[in-house]
Amino acid sequence: MTARRSPLAMMVLALLVEEPMHAYRMQQVIRERDKQDVVNVAQRNSIYQTIERLRRDELIRVARTAREEGRPERTVYALTAAGRRTLDGWLTDALATPAREFPEFPAALSFLPILPPDEAARQLDRRVETLAARLREREAVLAAVDLPRLFLVEDEYRLALLRTELDWVRRLAADLRSGALTWSGEWLADWTGGRAD
Repeated sequence: MTARRSPLAMMVLALLVEEPMHAYRMQQVIRERDKQDVVNVAQRNSIYQTIERLRRDELIRVARTAREEGRPERTVYALTAAGRRTLDGWLTDALATPAREFPEFPAALSFLPILPPDEAARQLDRRVETLAARLREREAVLAAVDLPRLFLVEDEYRLALLRTELDWVRRLAADLRSGALTWSGEWLADWTGGRAD
């Protein structure tokens, strides 16, 4: 059986390359390193489910249980040799091969004609505001961080994507407002009616 790759599984294995640790410590490190935008840890249980799956697949093992004063007993996990090989394989594949991902925004764009052009433009303007705020926030966070570039490359990538999306959505909304891109119910009916023959 081949273990199923996920960003969170890769993160857990990568953290265990550094040192054995328990699930709560993994969550702390993910937050401390501001990686919660790289891997989805919104659901607290998701890291525990991922750890259990990796343990079942023998990619990690229980190293020991530990109890600090005033704290509950915690299970400390360590990476296995198979886990390290798997992580290396996942990482080389993820770096070399673009994944087939199905983000929500392109799907929504494919249904754009369901809304009137002016409403679509208003919603895209809202997206522009959100993207611009995220960009300012990420740039401020990165400006305050004093780390070697090696530890910030995923942030560089995300900023490049954010800037590109922001520029593209601004142009699309402007085209809708100017009428350079438009449609009507009549036009759609004519177009789709002609395509059905």
